[in-house]
Amino acid sequence: MQGIENYTPSSDRPVVATIGTFDGIHLGHQEIFRKVRSVSEQTGLEPVLITFHPHPRVVVSPDDIPLLLTTIEEKVKFIPHFFQGTVLVLDFNVTLMNLSAEEFVKGILVDKIGAKVLIVGYDHAVGKNRSGTIPELKRLSQKYDFEMEVVGPVMVDKQAVSSSRIRQAMTQNRYQEALRLLGHDFAICGTVEKGIGLGKKLGYPTANIKYNPRKLLPSHGVYVCWVQVGDEQKNGVMFIGRNHFNPANRISVEANLFDFNRDIYGEEITIYPTCYIRENRKYDSSEELARQIAKDKEYVIQILQKERKHVYNKGAKSSNYC
Repeated sequence: MQGIENYTPSSDRPVVATIGTFDGIHLGHQEIFRKVRSVSEQTGLEPVLITFHPHPRVVVSPDDIPLLLTTIEEKVKFIPHFFQGTVLVLDFNVTLMNLSAEEFVKGILVDKIGAKVLIVGYDHAVGKNRSGTIPELKRLSQKYDFEMEVVGPVMVDKQAVSSSRIRQAMTQNRYQEALRLLGHDFAICGTVEKGIGLGKKLGYPTANIKYNPRKLLPSHGVYVCWVQVGDEQKNGVMFIGRNHFNPANRISVEANLFDFNRDIYGEEITIYPTCYIRENRKYDSSEELARQIAKDKEYVIQILQKERKHVYNKGAKSSNYC
């Protein structure tokens, strides 16, 4: 993944491009990526994906900014699992926001990228006030001599898959539905930092992560999870929410990793919650909390043993075994 300003198109290999925010890299996005790959294989065109940072609404509607299913750091990590080609990041700023649809198409897609084919989703639009709707993009494709293909919606339960639909499922504690719409395990990336050390004292040490504050987290509670630590993949129990024993009273994300005993403070890890098992509760004592953690761990182990044939695929495939 690189900044678009550093990209130089090949004079002997024109481009098939797609463009979008791609928050979530969900089933609809994956269908667009498959179409780009198909066209690239059939024509020999170079596949190029253009995404934005920050999210356009940070600039367009700063009072109504969505939390992200996929942060820019996570896009860097995970888009290559789904898209084989060049990935470019376009800085979404006031100047870009005010470009007309034609200025955007000519200046970026045609002159900068060298696109000969543009593939977008059915609801995509570019340019100031989203004036570059599908009909306008088709008109501009004729004017600037590139082909355009539109990928229709991916339907699940008779509704189109979308980032906003997934966000709603996440915030309404319909986590398994969110995973189904994503089509892969949901990832929370962060750096392991020191917590209050209560888990270790109780015999259940946890990896507390410092996550991107713009990240949308699943509903508070306890989850089955697996964790990527370097080259290792470990099962575990994850907690999201307010630890009532922590005087800081902040939202924490922490995981107890099974069969793991290594100091990983300062390391980047990725936690994949795969199944919601219970809500967050307030306990009268640390002993009561320890008893509940033991029950949680036993329950999670039962789930994992039941589905012991499950094989991880670096986050590119949904576990969906709850």
